[in-house]
Amino acid sequence: MAFLGSAVRRLASARPPLSPLCRTSTRSYSSEPTTEKSVPYEKTLKQEDGVRSGPTKPLPRSADVVVIGGGSLGCQTIYHLAKMGMTNVVLLERDRLTAGTTWHTAGLLWQLRPSDVEVELLAHTRNVISKDLEEETGLHTGWIQNGGLFIASNKQRLDEYKRLMSLGKVYGIESHVLTPAETKDLYPLMNVDDLYGTLYVPKDGTMDPAGTCTTLSRAASARGATVIENCPVIGIQVRPDDLGVKRVKAVETPHGTIETPCVVNCAGVWATKLGQMAGVRVPLIAMHHAYVVTERIEGIQNMPNVRDHDASVYLRLQGDALSVGGYEQNPIFWDEVSDKFAFSLFDLDWDVFMQHIEGAINRVPVLEQTGIKSTVCGPESFTADHKPLMGEAPEVRGFFLGCGFNSAGMMLGGGCGRELAHWIIHGRPEKDMYGYDIRRFHNSLTDNTRWIRERSHESYAKNYSVVFPFDEPLASRNMRKDPFYQVLMEQGCVFQERHGWERPGWFNREGPAPVKDYDYYGAYDIKKNVNYKYNDLLGKEYTFDFPPHHDVIKSECLSCRHGVAVFDMSYFGKFYLTGPDAKKAADWLFTADVNKKPGSTVYTCMLNKRGGAEADLTVSRLESGAANLPLAPESNGDAYYLAIGGGVAEHNWNHIRTVLQDQGFRCQLMDHSEDMGMISIQGPKSREVLQEVLDTDLSNEAFPFSTHKVVNAAGHQVRAMRLSFVGELGWELHIPKDSCLPVYQAVMAAGAKHGIINSGYRAIDSLSIEKGYRHWHADLRPDDTPLEAGLGFTCKLKSSIPFQGRDRLEKQKEEGLRRRIVSFTIDEKVPMFGLEAIFRNGVPVGHLRRADYGFFIDKTIGYGYIRNPDGGVVSADFVKSGEFTLERMGVTYKAKAHLKSPFDPENKRVKGIYV
Repeated sequence: MAFLGSAVRRLASARPPLSPLCRTSTRSYSSEPTTEKSVPYEKTLKQEDGVRSGPTKPLPRSADVVVIGGGSLGCQTIYHLAKMGMTNVVLLERDRLTAGTTWHTAGLLWQLRPSDVEVELLAHTRNVISKDLEEETGLHTGWIQNGGLFIASNKQRLDEYKRLMSLGKVYGIESHVLTPAETKDLYPLMNVDDLYGTLYVPKDGTMDPAGTCTTLSRAASARGATVIENCPVIGIQVRPDDLGVKRVKAVETPHGTIETPCVVNCAGVWATKLGQMAGVRVPLIAMHHAYVVTERIEGIQNMPNVRDHDASVYLRLQGDALSVGGYEQNPIFWDEVSDKFAFSLFDLDWDVFMQHIEGAINRVPVLEQTGIKSTVCGPESFTADHKPLMGEAPEVRGFFLGCGFNSAGMMLGGGCGRELAHWIIHGRPEKDMYGYDIRRFHNSLTDNTRWIRERSHESYAKNYSVVFPFDEPLASRNMRKDPFYQVLMEQGCVFQERHGWERPGWFNREGPAPVKDYDYYGAYDIKKNVNYKYNDLLGKEYTFDFPPHHDVIKSECLSCRHGVAVFDMSYFGKFYLTGPDAKKAADWLFTADVNKKPGSTVYTCMLNKRGGAEADLTVSRLESGAANLPLAPESNGDAYYLAIGGGVAEHNWNHIRTVLQDQGFRCQLMDHSEDMGMISIQGPKSREVLQEVLDTDLSNEAFPFSTHKVVNAAGHQVRAMRLSFVGELGWELHIPKDSCLPVYQAVMAAGAKHGIINSGYRAIDSLSIEKGYRHWHADLRPDDTPLEAGLGFTCKLKSSIPFQGRDRLEKQKEEGLRRRIVSFTIDEKVPMFGLEAIFRNGVPVGHLRRADYGFFIDKTIGYGYIRNPDGGVVSADFVKSGEFTLERMGVTYKAKAHLKSPFDPENKRVKGIYV
């Protein structure tokens, strides 16, 4: 018998280390489980004889939806489709339910995550498996509520847990921060000598994959859905419609073809191959993921599951034993994914797994002398940001993704299955699922092998790292660089990565800090980067306090408020909308009336059918005429220039394109994001600087706010727009790529005597929250309406012009708001980052979506949506009459609520009024 301590160490030391090639190339594995390789569940769904007998049910000729893959996500999706009333739906599984990756999952469910949406998704999964399914079917899913315990070995880790605890109070999730002594009382077998504290969540628990999927299947079938096993998919038919739009037509199997307009790819590590059948990119990668199961441990019964993030190990209660696993920095890639791999496991590579054993023994010393009953090493799919891939694929209408769950498919399955079902039926999910939407990735990245591999590796290796507010990836950087990149880098720019772009974060006074090629953290015998200034600067940000360069960002902000600053915003999406139906499309797409005279620029939202904000952007109406690309498209009629935050450009592109297709508008949508740079010159002295550079009158009368024109800048044509993202007098210059550097140099030369400086997005974040401007996907999301977000002024409700979502806004306006955004300030000099709980008169009413420090007003500012605990209308009086507090990491701070921005509430500064 092997013991977790000495015997395993001897085994590891006796084996030669694998070369990098061995770790990432194809290897031959036995597909037959042995006594040493077996999952710890009493029941699996594997057929004992291993012989496929053909489909378990006859195939229908057609279906409204075909779900492919019978793991957690497939079963949850068809269950929720059926529950929402869609009964002509089919699930196809090539083997038996759970056969791919679900059958060997550890099945842990932790209720608290550093994301409000994920907390809600997890809560739904928990309700489905612990309550709903049993009530519907009378069957027990195998849910065990034994609690969860997060281990903190340092102050930063405990601070992270306290942030989770505060967020949990908003959702009614019970949790307790325990001292080491209290932890020892709860878990007597634990070593607490090196603990800083723990977070205990009593209602966390453990799921059983076979029991859960079987029960989901039965519940879906009872509602009319059809679940067919032993039926692999060999092809997906895609056909263009009358407008040339590619759409799903049918699913092909060896046993017949099912006509369908909708396919859901829930194929796990096989999802990439399934996507290829339809011409859809599925950017995930397969890796080995392992745990070991111990022999019986006296006294372990009824103990909570444990996550020791700093040791990168988890301990799952398995009756009277433990399963021990974790995330390592040198996972083994499974490059050649086998179609025959079902109910199968790999041989465990002890060289890779050993690091988890040492952490587990340190935490529970009795493991040193505990035997190993079995090893479980199976494939799992991982993605570039450790988030799932969901939603309708950009390439093919009717092809939905529900895959890439990073070994959390059981835990997130219920919530994500419901959202995916809603997405399919109604065209959008109920919740803000942008963080999981395939459209969060730019199309230039989703088939880039280097990006998928490097970023997925880094996300895997950092899965248990503390989630700090300002962290940035090191993998696959410098994928998209704008024309200013080199000159800004030489001036000390510390870049952030968004959508593949390198965008300025802040400017380091101690010189350049370039991002180097990814070193895989020294894994696979790759030489680790040394003297890595960028990584060192990131490391200094690993705090829940103000970062060491807080004063640098303060200087960038106040230079903008008092003088003039230049912001490189080139990563913005830059689209043109033209064509015979361009005006109709603009009226329908945009909440604001963008059909003012040419030369106008309007800030507006785009909504989904439920009235939620899919985007905020500026739309500029153009003169018709000959092409002057990239500054102007050819147009014989109406034409519009759309400028959109670069991190969400792909999402916006696809939203617009989908609406144009659904409405049948005859339009052209053109992307010129890569052809132009963009700098924004902002501050009280911006007019003085630019008047020396531009050949046009910049007075209020000649160039009012929210207007634009093509002008000459230092001999180069640019489109100048009088706009501001920071609440100051200023202009944006949209510049053809080859003219970017000469124009930038002219601006800097003209601004030298005015003390002009470069500023980055960290300053924009602070300045914009101080002014009360929204950031999409922070304080404005697809589940927020413009009325709730304080953006009613962007909606043309006083006109008779119809637009998407208008009916929902009119109804909401008539009934009153059940929640609304509110600004909060506190007097104490403490940082907040979002997720802090909001209390009104001692009752939780919401949480901060976004927070930052406002240097001009010298206060921490937060924005969050609040609800009335009674379910009533959240009126202005409700806000004004309440006593508000904010809870940060368990500490409560008195807060002042504001219905208008505390900075320049009369909006004078953008108009150039500084008195």
